[in-house]
Amino acid sequence: MSGRLIPVSDRPWSGGRVSPRAVCVLAPNASPMTLDGTNTWILAEPGAREALVIDPGPLDQAHLAAIDHTVRDLDLKISVIALTHDHIDHSEGASELAARTGAKVLAWRSRNLATSQTLIVDGLEVEVLPTPGHSADGVTFHVRADAALLTGDTVLGRGTTVVAWPDGNLGHYLDSLQLLRDTAANARLLLPGHGPSLDDPAQILTDYVEHRQARLQQVRDALGAGARTPDEVVDVVYAGLDPALREAALLSTRAQLDYLAG
Repeated sequence: MSGRLIPVSDRPWSGGRVSPRAVCVLAPNASPMTLDGTNTWILAEPGAREALVIDPGPLDQAHLAAIDHTVRDLDLKISVIALTHDHIDHSEGASELAARTGAKVLAWRSRNLATSQTLIVDGLEVEVLPTPGHSADGVTFHVRADAALLTGDTVLGRGTTVVAWPDGNLGHYLDSLQLLRDTAANARLLLPGHGPSLDDPAQILTDYVEHRQARLQQVRDALGAGARTPDEVVDVVYAGLDPALREAALLSTRAQLDYLAG
């Protein structure tokens, strides 16, 4: 959800191959909150037979069929499914896809995915980074061989993300952005959970941090001008917001107020 303009891609997005190891299958769940839809990422080492799927997306039979079709076209078999976080637009289809393929499902919330570990799937190496903030269980997957960061909802292809308070936490989110900004020195691609892939990760992450700091100052100014409730802050800081995004703005505002109170 955007405030101050963040310079991300406005190009049309329908998924497809974005790097030697990453192919996106776009879920048909477009909305103001999910942008073009949820990005399901199929990762595999060139020449390998087994694949890692990141974020199977919603429980939508057409989407699961599209994942199956793409995997068959690539002559791959899904052996591992992993989640950037457990919000249903990313995770709901995981059990069904696992039942179809026999793949195991890994998630931080389930305590079978540890941060700072490296997943190895038929030669593919993927580092798991802790990036809570949007939600308490957020992780980012770092594919060093492609210099790519799969960010889930921590960084989006368009606009900025919701800090989904109280499960989400702004202090944790700012720490996660800093970790990603440090990691981005060795990255050339951001592969988000929604919206198009992005070049120049270091600049995008710097813009994200600056946006959050600017938004916090707007909240401070609104409080100084007399706003007292989250609704009153939203009316000032997010003036002219699409009504469909108001509840999301309230979540982020509550996270901002909690952060400032701490």
